[in-house]
Amino acid sequence: MLNTLENLIKLARERKSVPVEGSYTNKLLTDKVLSKAKVLEEIDELIEAIEEDTNKIHEAADVFYHLLMYLEANDVKIEEVMQELEKRKK
Repeated sequence: MLNTLENLIKLARERKSVPVEGSYTNKLLTDKVLSKAKVLEEIDELIEAIEEDTNKIHEAADVFYHLLMYLEANDVKIEEVMQELEKRKK
């Protein structure tokens, strides 16, 4: 499970340093307006899917992917987010 998350982060960082022409991931990493819009859109779709009890897993996966790309595009490291979450444990 965590392997999948690590692979997504690795993909984002690889594409950021070595862009692949035509890559959707690269578009998200370089176009911050698009990346932000996709995060907002996907969160909206997830909320709707949960409320309607349809496609919840698919939409949640979309949120994770787009959020990770948005964070990477804005130089927010997932490791720092995880450290912050760890600090909040009670």
